[in-house]
Amino acid sequence: MVSWGAVSALTRAIPARIVAQAIDDGAADRTGSISGEESMPVTAQHPMSRVDTAWLRMDNEVNLMMIVGVWLLTPAISLDALRERILARLLPYERFRQLARIDASGANWVDDPAFDVASHVVVETIQRRRGQSERAALQQRCGELATTRLDPRKPLWQFHLVERCEGGSALIARIHHCIGDGVALVSVMASIADGGVVLPRALLRRAPPQQSQRDGWSAVVPKTLSGLARAALDRTGDGVGAALDLLVHPGRPLQASLGVARDSLQWLEDAAALALMGDDTPTRLKGKPIGRKLVAWGDPLSLDRVKAVSRGLACSINDLLLSCVSGAIGRWIRQQGDDPAGVEIRAMVPVNLRPPEQAWQLGNQFGLAPVLLPIGIENPVERVYALRSRMGQLKGGYQPLLAYGVLAVAGLLFKPGQDLLLGYFSRKATVVMSNLVGPCERIKLCGATLRQAMFWVPASGEVGVGLSILSYGGGVQFALITDAALCSDPQAIIDGFELEFEQLLWLSLMLPWGDGQAV
Repeated sequence: MVSWGAVSALTRAIPARIVAQAIDDGAADRTGSISGEESMPVTAQHPMSRVDTAWLRMDNEVNLMMIVGVWLLTPAISLDALRERILARLLPYERFRQLARIDASGANWVDDPAFDVASHVVVETIQRRRGQSERAALQQRCGELATTRLDPRKPLWQFHLVERCEGGSALIARIHHCIGDGVALVSVMASIADGGVVLPRALLRRAPPQQSQRDGWSAVVPKTLSGLARAALDRTGDGVGAALDLLVHPGRPLQASLGVARDSLQWLEDAAALALMGDDTPTRLKGKPIGRKLVAWGDPLSLDRVKAVSRGLACSINDLLLSCVSGAIGRWIRQQGDDPAGVEIRAMVPVNLRPPEQAWQLGNQFGLAPVLLPIGIENPVERVYALRSRMGQLKGGYQPLLAYGVLAVAGLLFKPGQDLLLGYFSRKATVVMSNLVGPCERIKLCGATLRQAMFWVPASGEVGVGLSILSYGGGVQFALITDAALCSDPQAIIDGFELEFEQLLWLSLMLPWGDGQAV
């Protein structure tokens, strides 16, 4: 995860001389207006990284690799104001002006000479059935858009503005995962908010070059591992980077130490665990999806209360939220007439691999960690501590790094090979989860207050459930997307999150109070 404070401070992390030079370069090198008032630049081609290529080719008939989000704004905003903001703040990021092109050697980013903001920022009209609430109609449309492919002849993103919705406006965003991961897109979305961070276009053009698509197995895998080694050394300073460096450069002299030996053993154990991981437990949520998506969200939980309960139970906020997720899913399964006692399901949780000061750089730099959710434990306190123990065991492991390497390798393969490799891992999980940290205070867009924000992560292969957790404006927001064949009423699970939290809240009130423990 990356905090909003880190995103807001990213310009301070960039050397001032680079920013100054970028501003000078931008003034001297006008490549043309996005709106078409000036001549368009000569079409250029940039190789796409292997990991981003894997995401581009991951779309299938039942799951599209789009990150879908909704902003609820009060008061309403106009289409003209939104387009003007997008032109000024979003389009300096080149990826939003580029086409994704696949060829025999891989994929490339190609400048779109016919870019038209009107094709990407559009008015959306919500059709309500008789008796259908405004919220239900908005959720239905979000689910429909989650299964509507983006036009491959244009840059792979689109914003849909519902001009009148719930006393204000609703903004539905669809961005293909090949453009960036959640951490990168949080940074990008920060730039379009009122008072948001705006980086000079020349600086954005100086982002580190992507791996060449012409690199083969012998080049991409060492590049990926050595890059992760450098990142691990930079961020942790422990033996993680040294162990990776030893694997990539076995001839390089290293200090013989028990720490490196332990890290190397952990690496091998995690690799074996990932390769030998069994298929996930069959439940109602694990089956054959049909490609029709349903989304749901509820009112946010108070972040102050969540923090207070986590302190009272001596667990992390993450442990507490995962317990609520597990309890809500177990509650829903019991409501369907099944007994989940003793059942665990596996969730794939993204783990950020980039330092905060690089959050503005688009692309995908995250791994995946498998987390077993104890949906069969009905006692909420027992469930919290079970998750605290499991999350503690994952710390210091290398499975996220290994998963990132698998994606890099998948980008080397032809699509049938990629589908076979990633399909193997999709059988191991029931849920894809994501947890992002937004701003502590409410922000504004075009003068309107963003009162509620949600997003949904895409699921790959035949995984049919995606769960997102977002902290924003003093609240914690849960959002769920399900395949209609597996769960026809995701709102029932969402409603269970609050019920599970209320149980933990009341239990924590029964504990002896110390300083700062009152809820």
